[in-house]
Amino acid sequence: MKLQPLHIGQLKIEFPVFLAPMAGYTDYAFRSICVEHGAGSTLTEMVNAMGIVRRQPRTLHILETLPAERPVGAHIYGSDPSVMADAAAFIESLNCFDFIDINGGCPVPKIMRRGDGAGLLKNPARMAEVVRAIRQAVRLPITVKTRIGLSAQACNISEVAQGIEEAGADAIFLHARFANVRHAGAANWDLLARIKAERKIPVIGNGGIAVAADIARMIQATGVDGVMIGRAALGNPWIFQQCRALSDEQIATYPSPAEKRAVIVTHLERLTRLTEMEMVYRKKMRQPASTAACLTFRAHIVRYARGFAGFRELATNLQNLETIEKLMDMVDHVLTTQWRRSSQPVDPQGRT
Repeated sequence: MKLQPLHIGQLKIEFPVFLAPMAGYTDYAFRSICVEHGAGSTLTEMVNAMGIVRRQPRTLHILETLPAERPVGAHIYGSDPSVMADAAAFIESLNCFDFIDINGGCPVPKIMRRGDGAGLLKNPARMAEVVRAIRQAVRLPITVKTRIGLSAQACNISEVAQGIEEAGADAIFLHARFANVRHAGAANWDLLARIKAERKIPVIGNGGIAVAADIARMIQATGVDGVMIGRAALGNPWIFQQCRALSDEQIATYPSPAEKRAVIVTHLERLTRLTEMEMVYRKKMRQPASTAACLTFRAHIVRYARGFAGFRELATNLQNLETIEKLMDMVDHVLTTQWRRSSQPVDPQGRT
């Protein structure tokens, strides 16, 4: 299936496959790698709107971008319309972002208790008010990332989506799971199809994507205008490359160990530079930037190593990988072990 360009307001997304915002993962180091491997657009980790308004350095650090990763969206959370609007206006003034995305779906309890994230699903009027306030404050396109409801017993997504559209949002990223299950269980693509049929603005589907071939399956099953990939991209930026290949009816291949190593090196180098930037405003750093980057990279390296016979050994020794040298020695060892998953290419129909 050939994927068509998508318009979010005046913004044209040539290839409508997005990298989802994921806390602890989607900094510019990883986002830029995903763009280089074919992602049509990316979003930052979620950023606290109040922290932006207060100009907190550690919060603003999350907004660091690279010129080559555009188009990129700033993913902000909060439930106070005026604070969200002020944060959005500041983001627009940076001239580094192409759209503002509102977090209306984070299921973390401490976020929801404040009425933020998926907590906004309890109050559709407030969510619409947040969209309206931002719409009045910025000229950038506005999107909302939300879920199909708090639970199967509290499924009000039709009301929520209507309010979002009427308030001036330009698109909706819709995770097809309820907040109370987080990422467990099957995604409800039937509800995705229903909301797509009800709304005039673009609806981008999220949830239930495990391999590149799932993109076409979701679009065919629901009619959504684009797809957002989350956990399936962690340690696997090649999934975007595979999506493009399948869109062009070409064979999508898996990376070789050498290709995987090259990306790991690039990722770690960019993460180290990002950590060095963080040191500028942090008064105390208990370890060098390279060590801090290695500690942060642990969450990524276990993803890159999955599927190799040496994965368990890496996971067991993870706490000892405190330097780039030790980390890369372990990577080199793991990449020489047997690849347990299929290395056969995936064809456009998803057969292996």
